[in-house]
Amino acid sequence: MEDKAQIQEAIKNQGEIVRKLKSEKASKDQIDEEVAKLLELKAQLGGDDGKHQFVLKTAKGTRDYNPKQMAIREKVFNTIIGCFKRHGAETIDTPVFELKETLTGKYGEDSKLIYDLKDQGGELLSLRYDLTVPFARYLAMNKITNIKRYHIAKVYRRDNPAMTRGRYREFYQCDFDIAGQYDAMIPDAECLKIVHEILSELDLGDFRIKVNDRRILDGMFAVCGVPDDKFRTICSTVDKLDKMPWEDVKKEMVNEKGLSEEAADQIGEYVSMQGGMDLAERLLQDQKMCQSKLACAGLSDIKLLFSYLQLFQVTDKVVFDLSLARGLDYYTGIIYEAVLTQAGVAPVTAEAQNGAPGEESVSVGSVAGGGRYDGLVGMFDPKGRKVPCVGVSIGIERVFSIMEQKAEASAEKVRTTEVQVMVASAQKNLLEEKLKLITELWNAGIKAEVMYKKNPKLLSQLQHCEESGIPLVAILGEQELKDGVVKLRVVATREEADISRANLIDEIRRRTSEA
Repeated sequence: MEDKAQIQEAIKNQGEIVRKLKSEKASKDQIDEEVAKLLELKAQLGGDDGKHQFVLKTAKGTRDYNPKQMAIREKVFNTIIGCFKRHGAETIDTPVFELKETLTGKYGEDSKLIYDLKDQGGELLSLRYDLTVPFARYLAMNKITNIKRYHIAKVYRRDNPAMTRGRYREFYQCDFDIAGQYDAMIPDAECLKIVHEILSELDLGDFRIKVNDRRILDGMFAVCGVPDDKFRTICSTVDKLDKMPWEDVKKEMVNEKGLSEEAADQIGEYVSMQGGMDLAERLLQDQKMCQSKLACAGLSDIKLLFSYLQLFQVTDKVVFDLSLARGLDYYTGIIYEAVLTQAGVAPVTAEAQNGAPGEESVSVGSVAGGGRYDGLVGMFDPKGRKVPCVGVSIGIERVFSIMEQKAEASAEKVRTTEVQVMVASAQKNLLEEKLKLITELWNAGIKAEVMYKKNPKLLSQLQHCEESGIPLVAILGEQELKDGVVKLRVVATREEADISRANLIDEIRRRTSEA
């Protein structure tokens, strides 16, 4: 009993900690951590019989999707897939786990986020971290040298989840990639056009697509005095500029990464620059930058890219931004990232995250990103044969977070089924007739539903239609059966019309296609 009293006391204290954090508007991660401890204590307490109590919950960083959320998600997927297909992409699928060594050494500092599976006495396996490395493995393994493909599937990261901001441990990625030897910047420009099309079509609000080039970054690091062996690690730090102020980024470079203060200050001057084709031209004349052949090649390509983007009519949203780094090791050329800039949807500070609900609290970072990775396939090829690739990944979970909250904020009802007509009866003992009619409708490809009761009340059948958003009701009665007609009722207006049985299917099709 003494143990039980101690646990109850611990639960009380832990409850106080959680309440205090909530009143202080602490970060969600902090609150979640303390809530998890509280649940653990409650589980230890167990039921009345003293057994360990099982807590029903989803694993950390994962979530269930209810029918309403799935309906929104399906709409988003259809928009994205429609765009990928419009640009001539085909699709593939790969296993959810890969050999551990396939994923090792491809993600830089992010490698610590890979989920390794327990050794089962056979191959050492890891859950896929993204869809790009499995794609490169697929190309090398099957000796494919050119393909335009999209792949939509779940990936896994042992990240510290911030669920409100669309960060999870299990989430979908939507990737589009062009592999093959083509003329410079044409496929790259098409990837940016695709991002522009998808974000415009989803109507998420205003957005910007930031563009840079790994060669420009590497050239900049070289002329600013960064040692070669520190390029990648400094690149990972620069990548944090969208989350941290420059002072903190500089501190990390100098104190943690051992960079000289002078080199950090020079990097600071460059990474504050933003512009378009004009900035690329200016930097080509820059005395320091033009010392690097690598940077010059990158800058020339940025100029070429912008000339194609003008033809694709997307330059209004694209900005050349020298602070964009993207931390992944495998990028070799152009890199890009799309962020939402609309009020209430731009990234927000920790204090604001616990603020008012509704649209204001939708806080997401980047919603798409990608770049060129010409060396990745070669890493898997025994002869080191390279297949140039460029691609983009749509941050579907973040997009979905916004769509979901927008749906909550608007009064519009989200339909979770596609039923066009409910087969109903006004009198008793008509189940057989209803089943005959619904079979005719199903056989004709009409989406129809019937209540699983012999003699349901007409009112409850009509209420089900209103709640589910079913637009039409086909009502059968003794008289209708005698006359060879069906009473077709429009749920929204309550208008009714007798339609002959022979014309019913065409009439339902006509009315639902107009809706």
